[in-house]
Amino acid sequence: MAGENVINIVGTIGKDPELRYIPSGQALANFSVATNRRWKNGKTGEWDEETCWHNIVVWAELAENVAASLGKGNRVMVSGRLSNRSYEDREGVKKYVTEIVADQVGAELRFAQCQIERTERSASTERPSPKAAAAQDPAYSEEEPF
Repeated sequence: MAGENVINIVGTIGKDPELRYIPSGQALANFSVATNRRWKNGKTGEWDEETCWHNIVVWAELAENVAASLGKGNRVMVSGRLSNRSYEDREGVKKYVTEIVADQVGAELRFAQCQIERTERSASTERPSPKAAAAQDPAYSEEEPF
């Protein structure tokens, strides 16, 4: 499995997903997920905790479904790939960001319930792939991530 770029995380959404449409008409949603790690400190005997924040990017129908279904505080499972990109901020400084481009997002149901509602979409609606859509939207790579 050399060369594969797959990441799976389970965490809590930090803010409501932001849905927008790029000029090509492709849906794009951004949100952040917090993951926590706890361990017992060997010196103090106290529990220590570390929180990591992950920027998530979701495209197409998945983006629309995420924005319509999930919000701040929901526990989710995200599967996708790590992606690095750069952009220039408002002051012209080049910034770098690492994101998870999600292929799958689901509710984590250990402590919650959800009701599944299937969406109806027209098969005739042709949309570009996420990679093609990102290439068509020059503002995407120059924009601040969240």
